[in-house]
Amino acid sequence: MKKLLVFASSLFVGSLACLAGSMESPVKESGPLTYVNPYIGSGGHGHVFLGASVPFGGVQVGPTNFDQGWDWTSGYHYSDDVVTGFTMLHLNGTGCGDLSEILLMPYMGKLSTNRGTREDPDKGFSSRYSHDKEVARPGYYALMLDDGIKAELSATERVGMMRYTFPKNEEAHIVIDLKVGIDNPTETYLKQIDEYTIGGYRFSSGWASDQREYFVMKFSQPIRSFKLFDDENPKQGNELKARNVKGVISYDKAPDQVQIKVAISPVSIANAIGNMNAELKHWDFEKVVQDANAKWNSELGRIAIKGKNETDKRIFYTALYHSMITPSLYNDHNGDYRGTDKKVYEDPGFTNYTLFSLWDTYRAEHPLLTIIEPERVSDMVASMLMIYKQQGKLPIWHLRGNETNTMVGYSAVPVVIDAYFKGFKVDANLAWEAVKSSSMRDDGGLKWLKEVGYIPADKEGEAVAKAMEYAISDWAIAEMAKSLGKKDDYENYTKRSMSYKTYFDKDTQFMRGKMSDGSWRTPFDPLHSSHRANDYCEGNAWQYTWLVPQDPEGLIALFGGEEPFIKKLDQLFAFQGSMGDDASPDISGLIGMYAHGNEPGHQTIYLYAYAGQQWKTAEKARLIFKDMYKNDPNGLSGNEDCGQMSAWYILSSLGIYQVNPVNGCFVFGSPLFDEATIKLPGGKTFTFIAENNAPENIYIQSVELNGQAYTKSYITYKQIMSGGTLTFKMGDKPNKAFGAAKEDRPKSIMYN
Repeated sequence: MKKLLVFASSLFVGSLACLAGSMESPVKESGPLTYVNPYIGSGGHGHVFLGASVPFGGVQVGPTNFDQGWDWTSGYHYSDDVVTGFTMLHLNGTGCGDLSEILLMPYMGKLSTNRGTREDPDKGFSSRYSHDKEVARPGYYALMLDDGIKAELSATERVGMMRYTFPKNEEAHIVIDLKVGIDNPTETYLKQIDEYTIGGYRFSSGWASDQREYFVMKFSQPIRSFKLFDDENPKQGNELKARNVKGVISYDKAPDQVQIKVAISPVSIANAIGNMNAELKHWDFEKVVQDANAKWNSELGRIAIKGKNETDKRIFYTALYHSMITPSLYNDHNGDYRGTDKKVYEDPGFTNYTLFSLWDTYRAEHPLLTIIEPERVSDMVASMLMIYKQQGKLPIWHLRGNETNTMVGYSAVPVVIDAYFKGFKVDANLAWEAVKSSSMRDDGGLKWLKEVGYIPADKEGEAVAKAMEYAISDWAIAEMAKSLGKKDDYENYTKRSMSYKTYFDKDTQFMRGKMSDGSWRTPFDPLHSSHRANDYCEGNAWQYTWLVPQDPEGLIALFGGEEPFIKKLDQLFAFQGSMGDDASPDISGLIGMYAHGNEPGHQTIYLYAYAGQQWKTAEKARLIFKDMYKNDPNGLSGNEDCGQMSAWYILSSLGIYQVNPVNGCFVFGSPLFDEATIKLPGGKTFTFIAENNAPENIYIQSVELNGQAYTKSYITYKQIMSGGTLTFKMGDKPNKAFGAAKEDRPKSIMYN
């Protein structure tokens, strides 16, 4: 077996991909797009999507490897060297696998509908490859297969475009394989519509239990030979419905090039045709790439950064790119989409979205979008509220018209309420109905929370994690109730939001499971973690003890004051030990017991500011920038998780982070760049300036807002969106007085 060439990270500093011969983008790039390195996170446990797309697009066209487990959840892993085809839909950075489906693959030689195997791809149509003959850009992907075929990919919002360049005068084929996917097909269909066009659908069951994808493919060359197969069994005719339909277009002598446009629809083949007619009537592949590049530059250009370190710029703009892949469009050009109830909804008057990884993204991704993508926020919230109407609760983890119920909490709640308080167009009555109904169910331990005020560990798995996530959302519901004049609801949800205190053991100073008789679960080991089989979810007591972004002051009081609180928080970053053989692989990116590779800890370093020691937040932020984000395939410390890992970096590198996901308060950390300017609605801008910035000058000495002295260790959403300039004056020694006064610290109140 050919060994994979492993490139040192230094190769990625000056070059985004190793190019050989004609392996380069057909369109010259410019602007912030040139800094993006899509390979970041494609190795290790990053699980990122690699391929071509447009910002928040409905298709993600890219290469697919044989599925080899957890690190292949996006369909591709940098360690691999066998491609089995190019597929239309991919996940980005998730911990569970699905999609990587509607596969096309060009190949030479005898006709075959078998992929071969990972160990012996030559037995089928799969191919080996090497990274020195691969190009990955946000709007363009290219790969030279070992048999000499060059495959190039690009995309519009709902249409993927492929260009295959063949060796001359040889027998060649293009297979359409509807069996392939990380999930399992339940019914598939192909039909040759005319001399240039093939339509079909793929229904499947996996993480998304009832997924339905319709498509149409249009070829630039006439389809002279098209054969249909039920898996390996040939069938007569020009259309076939079965579980594992495959089709093969064959050429006795391959044309120099074949271009293919593939439009996707959640509704019908007819709507897929409509999408193609609306978005991509022409055959100019270079124009598709050029248009995709322009869309990426427009979105990436919403933040302009200046700094001396080119590697930091690459990491930043790659993070911004990763934050703009999902949520993704889930409707047709005419507005139609399929709901979670499987009914087709005509244009509802907003753009419908899917891929809501909310347990992850409510923490930083969605707060980031309220600043840099404000025109999309109302549509995303409207999408969530429609999901509520269709399934009776807000989305938990929504995947292409399916509720997966993955992870704990009802984490759409803070996203909806944050948008409401920040002044986005939100149907307040429907939003209130949705957040209250979603929080008053009986599943997930809520029955016990309503009856006894906490979730007993002997009655419900992951009890501590569930209750602490609920408490965060309940604080948000209480504040919305208050704004709507609902006094009883305000009092009820405020009480529920404080239920986290039930789990704090003053003797051990950890959050731990409490039994139905009121006793602590024993034995107790704060290090122990069993993947979703203990009181925590992908974590242990060391990590979950700090998950109180809605009430840091209350958490400080539980510890007995600021001094013991800070002492324990310091220990988090120093303590080491085994979490057990069954610990979740998601607990990664460790600094002591702090796990940056998983989301429940993402607010933790900012808690120092609530105790008056903002300078320690600055120290930890710079350490995380340095150790947890790299410009190479293993450049992420954990799953990208649909933009959350990157959103943390984007906000934190600007010098801010919204700890409470709803209250509009962005706590200061340590700005990484000399200057960063955000484009805001109405022609406004907000600029972050770090004077005397340097790798050793990590501490904030003082701050000015619009030229005036500013003593707070936070800034509000309203202040940012009003436009202006925030100037940090940096130094190599902490100014321990900055943000120390109680009136200058962030608080658990609404700032919107």
